[in-house]
Amino acid sequence: MSHQETVPPEKEQEQQQTDDLAAGVPDPEVVPQAKRRQFTAKYKLRILQEAERCTERGQIGELLRREGLYSSHLSKWRQQRARGQLEGLTPKKRGRKGQDPTVAELARLRRENERLRVELERAEIIIDVQKKLAQLLGQKTDETKSDESEP
Repeated sequence: MSHQETVPPEKEQEQQQTDDLAAGVPDPEVVPQAKRRQFTAKYKLRILQEAERCTERGQIGELLRREGLYSSHLSKWRQQRARGQLEGLTPKKRGRKGQDPTVAELARLRRENERLRVELERAEIIIDVQKKLAQLLGQKTDETKSDESEP
């Protein structure tokens, strides 16, 4: 009679894992990443209407389990609906609020104005230096010529 050895399932699974690791097979397990659920206004209204039609004990709980929702969803959606039907039920954009375009335009124009003011001051200084240099060299400037021709 031959006697065959039986291996327990735990040992067999461990042996399989070590064989896979030795063979360089990557781990097939995928780690799920949580993603925030977003509900449309139409869906929220439909669920609220279904919840209002529930009259017997336990029907709302059944609805919530079936849809994978929490009771806090219902209370929040009811508050939103009371504030303003579909507008209150639409999802709000998360994060930092965008800047008003007129404010950005005003800031851009102020920067440009300051830059032009600095350029104008530089140009006036250069013109003054050119006039003084012309006076030192004894040359007449265009400004003096136009002043002489006027009277």
